Amino acid sequence: MAIGDPLASGLASSLAHPGGNLTGMTRMLSEMSVKHVELLKQAVPSLSRLAVLFNPGNSSHAPALNAVADTAQALSVQVRPFRVRAPAEIDPVFAAVRSERADGVLFLADPIFFPHLKRIAELVDSGHLPAIANFVEFPKLGGLMGYAPSIPDEFRHAARHVDKILRGAKPGDLPVEQPTKFELVINLKTAKALGLTIPPTLLARADEVIE
Repeated sequence: MAIGDPLASGLASSLAHPGGNLTGMTRMLSEMSVKHVELLKQAVPSLSRLAVLFNPGNSSHAPALNAVADTAQALSVQVRPFRVRAPAEIDPVFAAVRSERADGVLFLADPIFFPHLKRIAELVDSGHLPAIANFVEFPKLGGLMGYAPSIPDEFRHAARHVDKILRGAKPGDLPVEQPTKFELVINLKTAKALGLTIPPTLLARADEVIE
């Protein structure tokens, strides 16, 4: 349905011809993570130390982290990576984030984080930290921003794959599809609480603004 990087994960030999017995959708995690850095920098022009939470057991995260580091360097932002291997590590990691005096947070999409978005939103709120995620649910729970592929659109892509396979197509012959619809959600209440003025050009791009 949605994997960060099927090539880095070794599940496909290429997007056009995945081979084997697998196909599906990629969330383009590296490209999305780069976009997250750019969006957060637009929202927080003073951003200088970005904490990036990632799961070292997720094979999609290493290339995404490298892409984030390259983009951050070009924007004069220092990256501080923090490993999160299990949900129990989330609270201690945020204590470390505060001790490192990070002024922004990005956490790479992973099943470790999604069930705990509410707790993460509480932690960034208590730490007075602007944060962005690859989940549009995050700003709806109190985080600053979420930018991600549309989940309903991903299901539509998946349905087309299923239809082709049931009609006799081999999964390995069906290209791994990339998302075509993205959603940007900004929590303006959170921005005001953080003392941020979101640029009008960024607000105009948002699919949803929470006031």
